[in-house]
Amino acid sequence: MTVAAAPPALSNAEVARYSRHLIMPEVGMDGQLKLKAASVLCIGAGGLGSPVAMYLAAAGVGRLGIVDFDVVDYSNLQRQVIHGTPDVGRPKLESARDSLQAINPEVHVETHEVALSSGNALEVLGGYDVIVDGTDNFPTRYLVNDACVLLGKPNAYGSIFRFEGQASVFAAKDGPCYRCLYPEPPPPGLVPSCAEGGVLGILPGVVGTIQATEAVKLIMGVGEPLVGRFLVYDALRMRFRELKLRRDPDCPVCGDNPSVTALIDYEQFCGVTPAAPAADSSAGADDDATVEQLKASIDRQDGVFILDVREPQEYQICAIPGSTLIPLGDLPGRLHELAGRGEMIVHCKSGARSAKAVKLLRDAGFAQAKNLRGGILRWIDAVDPSLPKY
Repeated sequence: MTVAAAPPALSNAEVARYSRHLIMPEVGMDGQLKLKAASVLCIGAGGLGSPVAMYLAAAGVGRLGIVDFDVVDYSNLQRQVIHGTPDVGRPKLESARDSLQAINPEVHVETHEVALSSGNALEVLGGYDVIVDGTDNFPTRYLVNDACVLLGKPNAYGSIFRFEGQASVFAAKDGPCYRCLYPEPPPPGLVPSCAEGGVLGILPGVVGTIQATEAVKLIMGVGEPLVGRFLVYDALRMRFRELKLRRDPDCPVCGDNPSVTALIDYEQFCGVTPAAPAADSSAGADDDATVEQLKASIDRQDGVFILDVREPQEYQICAIPGSTLIPLGDLPGRLHELAGRGEMIVHCKSGARSAKAVKLLRDAGFAQAKNLRGGILRWIDAVDPSLPKY
């Protein structure tokens, strides 16, 4: 004879902890017990994942999963509030787990130290009631969306960039999915990452708490979740806008006749291809130069022209001595300033923007333009570690 498991109950300590929930008619004892019995998976322990996980733990979600495989870096601390200065260098999962258990030891924290992929997503996501997407790249966003649709799991989505945030609930019953909003990913490199474009440190706190709120509402079955609604937050002007979304009957994933019925290669779908490994750090391709080669050229006083295509605020942080700043966006209109230049080494932060600049320059007739492999970050690592990294 199989005995049914007893429903979760609240201890006296939990009643005291959640008392401000329990006296709300929308929550009460029933709602808090639903939270205790529920499970939520946070994809990422970064800017969005930090407030999401912390507030869900404080709210009393019984089982909280986190997916991440990164380590804490100084640049994370401006916004990833689940981590502290002593955590720099630690795996984010370890730091996040310790913070969450300090907030609420009643919550069971599960860690998944994996890079989410088509091969493991269904297994990782399948054991949770609600998925919270705190990712920062398009391949993983499409992967999470498609996995949620296939599994029938609601996806509390959020994204951030500079001063703007977005939030919605995708893949809920009869609601739209991420592909209904964005059927195709943008061309690679068109949308800069937060590492390239920056993000207001407070912004993920706002968007992450919205995601956490939606997860709690979905679990308790109260209120009006952001299903079929897309919330846009402009922190600079302190404005919220709401766009209506409808499920696309022709959507390849959640439509009436879906063509995507299994997870695909999302790197390929988004046009992202791994960079080819460098054969020798001292000898670059025809359109590449290494920082060692640039340093030797400077020491020989060859008169090499160093073009920095970053933004002015980045140039203020650190710069290669003798470099000239022309931001990538201004370069097409300022090519005349480079007339007569011979050998030209072009750099940005890590090499992506400068690669675009080199193509533009070569197309315009500057045949000796070369991309500095690894950008100024590589210069700092290999040549001048006294410069600050960002």
